[in-house]
Amino acid sequence: MIAIAAAVLIAAAAVPDIPVARVADDARSIDRFGAYAKHDLPDDLIRRMLTDDIELLRGKRSDGTYAYAGFERFESGRTSESFSVERPDQRMEVRGSFVYRLLISVPSRRLLLIHNRKVHIDRVEIEYIPVKGNSAIIQNVKIDTTVNPGETKSVDLQEIARQATVRVFGSPEKEGYGNVVLSLIQGRVFDNPDSPYADAVQSANAILRALDHDDVPSIRAMATRLANDLQPATTTAEVTAPAPATPDVYRELLAIEDLLHGSEAERLQGLDRIHELVRKLRP
Repeated sequence: MIAIAAAVLIAAAAVPDIPVARVADDARSIDRFGAYAKHDLPDDLIRRMLTDDIELLRGKRSDGTYAYAGFERFESGRTSESFSVERPDQRMEVRGSFVYRLLISVPSRRLLLIHNRKVHIDRVEIEYIPVKGNSAIIQNVKIDTTVNPGETKSVDLQEIARQATVRVFGSPEKEGYGNVVLSLIQGRVFDNPDSPYADAVQSANAILRALDHDDVPSIRAMATRLANDLQPATTTAEVTAPAPATPDVYRELLAIEDLLHGSEAERLQGLDRIHELVRKLRP
């Protein structure tokens, strides 16, 4: 069993293969899209493509960690659950991934027009596996505080957790039950400065920002830079001059964009057509 567990941990920590040729191809495709586009780039498609490429360049592992990136204590999202505290020492539980803080909030109102009631929070039990570890850790925090409507109490985890289960124990006041919202705050991903793909990730993020402003020249410039950032990792055959595109490509992009805004079946058809188009455009 120990050998099996060790093998699993080694596999999880291994650096995954980074398909740099695929990411470079995506960048060249984005540049070609921009060459034919005015203000009608397939934004949603490009965003999904780049988001996936950034995850690949960061070396995302099967357990959600990264070979070339980490997590920091800045909010990137949250997981929230609502509870009605109706009995003494009631247990409330919430779970999350890559979290670093718990927020215990008592909303001002229970329903649209009904005022909420204060809730006494006794203690918090946190069971988590840290990002930089593989053994479960138990963190107990004594609160013993009454939280009034409109107030929030925060509890920080000792480390950023890869997986966390948080149990909060609270009791209603004698006036009646109150509602509580438990939120786990997710950490933000940051790129390691020594990552061999740090520049490529910056270029991909710059394309995403340029998409927000429909800045086609910047999109093309950053796409070219992204492909060039990955140039040393590609073979001679992969960096040969691309075949010249035709106006048919532009018409095909317009048709694909229409499909992506249609029904689920049409969106699937659009994805199939964009994959086929990318294959045709590869040098």
